[in-house]
Amino acid sequence: MTYETIAYEVPEQGIGVLSLNRPKAYNAVNTKMVEELEHFWNERLYDLDTFVIVLKSNSEKGFCAGLDMKETTELAPTMTIPVLYRFQMRLARLNLAMRRAPQPIICAVHGAASGQGFSFALASDIRVITPDARFNAAYINIGLGGADMSCSYFLPRMIGTGRAHEFMLTGDFMTAQEALSLGFVSKIVEREELFDAAMGYAKKLMTKNHMALRLTKEAINVNIDAGGLENALQVEDRNQTLLSVGLFLGQK
Repeated sequence: MTYETIAYEVPEQGIGVLSLNRPKAYNAVNTKMVEELEHFWNERLYDLDTFVIVLKSNSEKGFCAGLDMKETTELAPTMTIPVLYRFQMRLARLNLAMRRAPQPIICAVHGAASGQGFSFALASDIRVITPDARFNAAYINIGLGGADMSCSYFLPRMIGTGRAHEFMLTGDFMTAQEALSLGFVSKIVEREELFDAAMGYAKKLMTKNHMALRLTKEAINVNIDAGGLENALQVEDRNQTLLSVGLFLGQK
């Protein structure tokens, strides 16, 4: 598939780089981008040659402004409730697709990550940002609920309920320093160092057992919602047994 709103390249064996690529529109998510991201993440489910994904922006303005409100305003009068609900479901499930992708995702953020842009960062595994990076659950600022696009699932688990409630109820921006102090991001670097820092994490992950990366992400996903310690241990025990067999056989 030839992409228009995203770009994909493989700069090194095993590492894929996905770029949001609507620079003039601040990478606002339109219908075309939804379709292309659906296709992209579905392809990664069956991709045995890519072990790590770096997610970045091709816009100098910032990471992602969220939903394309211009397109939405134009389409809204013609949308029936079922059509609107289908669009909402497709948009939101991009974040589920990111978690289902077996490859760990390293998100490189500069400038604003608002609305769905915030959720793209939330659905990633590791986040590297610049000093001007900022995040907000913008939904409540346009008259919608502050719990949208998986934010109410991820954010309380990542930074605790107290601050998560604050950001979702006010729509205020989380600054780069707040994101670091709250444990939401791993590192703050200067803009010219951002991609190299993300690639640094990707290269470090590439030194690990590739199947172990996949099973570790899978275990994290499952155990976030595990019913108790025993359920969590069952997943871990299964993974470690599978990986031990692979090591004995000399396989990754």
